[in-house]
Amino acid sequence: MGLWWVGALALLLVVLPVVIALLNRILAAVERIRDAAEDVLADGGGLNDDLEPVPAMLAETDETIKEVQVGAVRYAGSVQKLLEG
Repeated sequence: MGLWWVGALALLLVVLPVVIALLNRILAAVERIRDAAEDVLADGGGLNDDLEPVPAMLAETDETIKEVQVGAVRYAGSVQKLLEG
């Protein structure tokens, strides 16, 4: 019966503090992850407002690309005529 008391006392004095310390570290990490996730969510919501003009900007970019394409085709045609002759 005395060995049971020694085992129970060892459990309370050695194992239990180690388990509590490990749980404390895990809970601290979870708290940091939760704070980071909340920051990401808040910043992501703010980013959504900044992305509203993007479709209009892409349409403008597509128009510019078409204009550059026309000029590049004309230039390539002129260069081809010079190289042939």
